Amino acid sequence: MKTAKSWRLGMCGVQLLAGQRHARAQLRKPVWIIVLISLFILFLICAYVYPPQSSSSCYIFSSRGCKVLTDWLPPIPAREYTDEEIASRIIIKEILSTPLAETRNPKIAFMFLSPGSLPFEKLWDRFFHGHEGRFTVYIHSSKEKPVHVSRYFMNHDIRSDQVIWGKISMVDAEKRLLANALQDPHNQHFVLLSDSCVPLHTFDYVYDYLMHTNISYIDCFYDPGPHGNGRYSEHMLPEVEKKDFRKGAQWFTMKRQHALIVMADNLYYSKFRDYCKPGLDGKNCIADEHYLPTFFNMIDPGGIATWSVTHVDWSERKWHPKSYRAQDVSYELLKNITSIDVSIHVTSDDKHEEQIKPCLWNGVKRPCYLFARKFYPEALDNLLEHFSNYTTI
Repeated sequence: MKTAKSWRLGMCGVQLLAGQRHARAQLRKPVWIIVLISLFILFLICAYVYPPQSSSSCYIFSSRGCKVLTDWLPPIPAREYTDEEIASRIIIKEILSTPLAETRNPKIAFMFLSPGSLPFEKLWDRFFHGHEGRFTVYIHSSKEKPVHVSRYFMNHDIRSDQVIWGKISMVDAEKRLLANALQDPHNQHFVLLSDSCVPLHTFDYVYDYLMHTNISYIDCFYDPGPHGNGRYSEHMLPEVEKKDFRKGAQWFTMKRQHALIVMADNLYYSKFRDYCKPGLDGKNCIADEHYLPTFFNMIDPGGIATWSVTHVDWSERKWHPKSYRAQDVSYELLKNITSIDVSIHVTSDDKHEEQIKPCLWNGVKRPCYLFARKFYPEALDNLLEHFSNYTTI
């Protein structure tokens, strides 16, 4: 009897112990679920507050990259603008929405940025001849007073100041040219050119190309590499964010409304004046390569074509573009340049990614370039010889 009783007690102990283990197992299941859910929520919070800084890191979590994360995350709330930003954007909006006064004699302002005399004045003289009253000329000479050989350039020098490559003084010279050209109410489009620029087409072709479209041609692209967004400084915050930072060649053509906006801007200009300069924070930020591309990307991205109508050959991947000497100038070279109908930008990171876009004029694919640089002065005679041939291409 005692043995049976002891056996029953032992069985009860085993059942009680098994029941306790089962209960603990049941309790552990919701705890683990809560822990997993908490970790997932913590991951989402971290991804929202500290988003991935490179696309490669996104592929750790999904083959679709960062997009799968952004689809799950709530939208980032809009930043509250500063008083200066509100005032600046009101002025910009008013200028863009106000129709320009019609003029019976719309003209193009050709603005030359040069250290001294213009070596291709004879070529430009041939380009301008017979089109008096449809253009104006302005020359900014930063080092010495130029000697002119063409009547179209005489008495068209503006007050100039020293220009240092890579510094804000280059942008200042551009704005000085714009300010002088804007004084003529008939100037409706503004072209920035260097002393090494030459025309690729006839005056009529250039005039129709620029005057019969409602956009500005401002080179602008996203470069994630060290010579692009690697030059960005967080001192530009909050007005200029890294995601808006852009790069491009300085040689623009600009409609009158955009020229007025550039002259009215001081807020964004001051950010590049103070925080985009060679050597700042160990970076070589070049103001004339970033100010206007970033500015228009922020305030009127739909109002610009993102390429320059001035051809420059960067294929050698040096600090300065390829320069053409006399022996380089031929009908074939000029024909090849004038037939290019796609814009190509190459990033400065290790990938050297090519960003290729068609050059669209009022929605129609057309050749991209109206002008070209850089030509040595010795190329003048060859250019004059070929001018009547290549400008009819």
